[in-house]
Amino acid sequence: MQNLGIRILFEGTNFLRLLGGLWASLRIAVIAMVLSVGLGIILGMIMTSRKKIVQILCRLYLETVRIMPQLVLLFLVYFGAAKHWNINLSGGAAAIIVFTFWGAAEMGDLVRSALESIPVHQYQSGFGLGMTKLQVYRYIIIPQTVRRLIPSVMNLLTRMIKTTSLVVLIGVIEVVKVGKQIIDASRYTIPDASLWVYGVIFVMYFVVCYPFSRAAALLDKKLKD
Repeated sequence: MQNLGIRILFEGTNFLRLLGGLWASLRIAVIAMVLSVGLGIILGMIMTSRKKIVQILCRLYLETVRIMPQLVLLFLVYFGAAKHWNINLSGGAAAIIVFTFWGAAEMGDLVRSALESIPVHQYQSGFGLGMTKLQVYRYIIIPQTVRRLIPSVMNLLTRMIKTTSLVVLIGVIEVVKVGKQIIDASRYTIPDASLWVYGVIFVMYFVVCYPFSRAAALLDKKLKD
């Protein structure tokens, strides 16, 4: 085992450091996802408005998020806020802001689509029973919408977890950054350390993301049956 690069994973606290880096990535993704779901539900309801100006503003927001790479948004928030607004954001805070900005737009569009897929007679039945608009949404529309959204939310969370690998470029010590530090420290003693370290990082991402991806596929299939 002395000549195998895999031994790099068991030297000192290297493996625990990788797990710590993975936790940093997951923490950013989960916090941003929770905020995205809350804001996305509100945004999705706003997107169903028939007012032209509201539709234009929502479409502009959505298209901006979809066209602009997340890396550019990270640089704009992290470096731009510090230079032009004198706001010193940590890399983690900047990442959460950007991922929430991105996730809320995606979530809003998913909510809009789910709301518009609810048959009109569901609304009419609620109003026919004497419910207010708020009660119709609370007891009839939102429960059905949430059920339809669960697979899409899981897919979005999976994408967000994978995209956290970009935050290494704004100084966040996440799993990819930790892996690079381990590789750099062993560049001369273990030349093939990168194969093993990045291989383990791949497995870590797979172990975290695959259950969400699989659950989303199964739920989507169940909803269509």
